[in-house]
Amino acid sequence: MSINGIHSQGLRQAWEKFINNQEADDTYIRPEIYESWVRSRAFQVNPYLPKTNLLDSTELNQKINSNLKLIETAHPYMSKLFSIVEGSGFYLLLCDKNGYILDLIGDKEIIEKGRANSMLVVGANRSEQFAGTNAIGTSLALNQPIQIWGEEHYIDAHKGYCCSAAPITDAFGNTIGCLDITGLYAQSHAHTFGMLVSAVDGINKELKILHAYEEIKMISAQRNSIIESIPSGLILLNQGNRVIQINNTALSMFRLQYADIIGKELSGFFSGSHLNFTSLLSSPIDSKEISLYIDGPDSPPLNLNISVDFVIDEQGIRSGTVIRFDEPKRIHTIVNRIGGFKSTYTFEDIKGDSAAMKETLKYAKKAAETDLSVLILGESGTGKELIAQSIHNASSYAKGPFIAINCGSLPKGLIESELFGYEKGSFTGANKDGQPGKFELADGGTIFLDEIGDMPMDVQSSLLRVLQSKEVLRIGGKYPKRIDVRIIAATNKDLLHEIKCKQFREDLYFRLNVFTLKLPPLRYRSEDIILLAETFISIHKNQKGKHYRLSPALYPALLNYSWPGNVRELENVIERAINLSDSEEIMNIQLPEECTLEKEDYTCTPHYTELAKNVFTESLSIESAEHKLIVRGLKEKNGNVEATARALGISRRTLYRKLKKYDIQPHLFKK
Repeated sequence: MSINGIHSQGLRQAWEKFINNQEADDTYIRPEIYESWVRSRAFQVNPYLPKTNLLDSTELNQKINSNLKLIETAHPYMSKLFSIVEGSGFYLLLCDKNGYILDLIGDKEIIEKGRANSMLVVGANRSEQFAGTNAIGTSLALNQPIQIWGEEHYIDAHKGYCCSAAPITDAFGNTIGCLDITGLYAQSHAHTFGMLVSAVDGINKELKILHAYEEIKMISAQRNSIIESIPSGLILLNQGNRVIQINNTALSMFRLQYADIIGKELSGFFSGSHLNFTSLLSSPIDSKEISLYIDGPDSPPLNLNISVDFVIDEQGIRSGTVIRFDEPKRIHTIVNRIGGFKSTYTFEDIKGDSAAMKETLKYAKKAAETDLSVLILGESGTGKELIAQSIHNASSYAKGPFIAINCGSLPKGLIESELFGYEKGSFTGANKDGQPGKFELADGGTIFLDEIGDMPMDVQSSLLRVLQSKEVLRIGGKYPKRIDVRIIAATNKDLLHEIKCKQFREDLYFRLNVFTLKLPPLRYRSEDIILLAETFISIHKNQKGKHYRLSPALYPALLNYSWPGNVRELENVIERAINLSDSEEIMNIQLPEECTLEKEDYTCTPHYTELAKNVFTESLSIESAEHKLIVRGLKEKNGNVEATARALGISRRTLYRKLKKYDIQPHLFKK
């Protein structure tokens, strides 16, 4: 809230009557403020000459020492908050539960002014008993955040300020202090209250975390509960690197019994000369992939991600080590979530009323119900990735990652390492710790191999092995890793032609060609062109703060163009038209030149049937053109609806809908 001039004047008049023991008009007084005034008067606070209560040096030192944790926790938040308001006449006060100032930060001028009357110094008391109605005292009295504006203060000298305060609580919810931000009334804003409450919330949470940390150090039973609740494998070592605690997840990972490992050195349980535990535990590790041999170097290794953290005591001495083990799949899930490897589109986002598109979507939804490989064929710009994402989101793999990789955009020498990953030292320039490939990252989800027709033949062989074995072997690796990945591939090439030209493996084609979806080009979806155009207008219309619409005069040009770039080209055309349009109605002149040519000037082949010839070149609205086209078709097909729909290139259902729309009676055209 904030207080306007009339409100402020009303408060002033009410306050003057109140301090003179007269009946005050409570129209402008908040109930909590009035109750605070009553308490202030009961404390015999002088509204014009307030009394001060200042601790002596001994009392102050005791007060500081007993609240040291509160001060150390709150000070960084105070500094951060002050950095936002510095130079605008604000100061921040930290008080204990009794209202004594423990710490303060503020602009020099306002602090000096406060020191002059001993009100703004460490050791001064800001409770209602000594300072009347103010944010600190009233917040502590009510045990809740509050903001006090100007005339709401009880002491007259405070009425030029606005202050906000919120109580600070310990881990058990007990009030242990209060944080306040105060500034000149004219400079204050309601938002400072929100910032203050947010800072106090952070302090409260940090105090809880500190308490939990201390409890973990002291109580082993609680430590047990905590490490068992963590999904990672955890091992705690003492100062001599002997195991003092291990959770059940780690025991399961390493196939160990609790009694087998407690008190033992960790290195004795894992073979493999390449793994030096003394070196591994010499410094903290954020995350590193390692191979551990459980049953001997001849057995497959256990691949894990390891993290190492040290426990440092109060003297700064390392007193123990915490080792966390994670299976790569769990790490990959987290990385995928952070890295944005997810799909956003669903079947609901795909627009289309044409029979061809409806049939494609029907088949795609059936594909989503299985875990079979899908091959999407279609020209550039037809929406192959949109379909792939929709299949993923409607499948049993929807909760897993969706990773798309363009096989045609990667250098030939890198595509195999991108797909399958590599071990450390596999080739010059490789990551020293190795790197998982896209197939590993996609484990539990879907990998979309776009432009698969451009994949090199040698990589096709490796991909075929992955499809057959459901395992991936990193470059330079010795042991394959089992994966569960849904494969969706796409291409704009004729793969059968590529097979004949020895550019694509026939066996890979048949592995991928389980569910094949052929996306129709836009020139075969004439019914969808206007719908898609209007959809793109809806998406892009607010870029310039206007509500754009298509001019009906534009329909013939849009419908008569062959759209070699398909849906992507149509979206680009609409977006460009919006950005070039000076009015909210998009006209022909605002479209690319190739869309405004007369039909006879087109270099591309029009996609309409012979029935449509010359109809869209006339100066007709889209409704008139459609009406004329349907009538022409019915005349030529003797009133036969099915034959007319086929000749027009639309579904019978669509034709019936348009017959109803234009009130055309087919039987009138029977000869």
